[in-house]
Amino acid sequence: MTADSRWPVAMSMLLLALAAVTPPVRLPRASFDYMVTFDISQSMNVTDVSLDGHPVSRLGLSRAAMRDALLHLPCGSKVGWSYFADYRSFTLLLPIEVCGNYDVLLAALERIDGRMRWANASNIAKGVYWARRYAAMQPGVDIVFFTDGQEAPPLPPGQPPMPALDSGPVGGWLIGVGGDRPSPIPKTDDDGTETGFWTADSVLQDPSLPPGASHEHLSELREGYLQSLASQLGLGYQRLDSAAALNHALHDRRWAHRAPTPTDLRWLPALLAVLLLCWRYRPARDRSLRWSG
Repeated sequence: MTADSRWPVAMSMLLLALAAVTPPVRLPRASFDYMVTFDISQSMNVTDVSLDGHPVSRLGLSRAAMRDALLHLPCGSKVGWSYFADYRSFTLLLPIEVCGNYDVLLAALERIDGRMRWANASNIAKGVYWARRYAAMQPGVDIVFFTDGQEAPPLPPGQPPMPALDSGPVGGWLIGVGGDRPSPIPKTDDDGTETGFWTADSVLQDPSLPPGASHEHLSELREGYLQSLASQLGLGYQRLDSAAALNHALHDRRWAHRAPTPTDLRWLPALLAVLLLCWRYRPARDRSLRWSG
């Protein structure tokens, strides 16, 4: 092996050594910061959506979609968890970086269920208000709010969802979860065990409708209401029908910001090393072969 043929091998070894010891480099890149709130009211236990072809509850689909989203958000992004019932959203975990804290985020996510519920009411607009209020305390954080949009008890006719509820510095998404057909709402005890279904005489019905016309003991996705609420608040609205739809929403450039993020560049010297070795050991042409015809 001549000196001319040895230098590609030596250079490749140097490049591979460089790839092994190069630390992450902080480069500006687009990232996202979200406080994610899950509606844990009893209507979110309705099993009228599917995951991988199998029926699941609305809350189950919401958690599964968010679990998938954690894998696709760029490093440097931050996610926190909160949950909603009655009229308040409570923080479970403040936003933390997704790549370095994936296991922590996943473990906390798995614990979010209806057993955390402290009341059976579900004042959606007030819950969104509190979610935005908490997010506003952390600069640059937007919200993601999973809900079926069912106000319980229903709002009186003509009453605004929330006094002085308007757009502000916090952006993000209302994520609508549920089917279009009214379905029975499971009744659960403090341990999360189903004890039957809510009936028409056990919940407050909509007083603006004739007797028998209201069905607040049944639940479907109140999409029109959520779309109106999102428009009023300056939020986006997305129906949760697949993990891909949620991933697309969470990467919306409206909510992106650029921040120095640890970026792994070891692949660059490693790729150069491979290319050099491929060039060095490329098959040699047999110059003795000639075309004869």
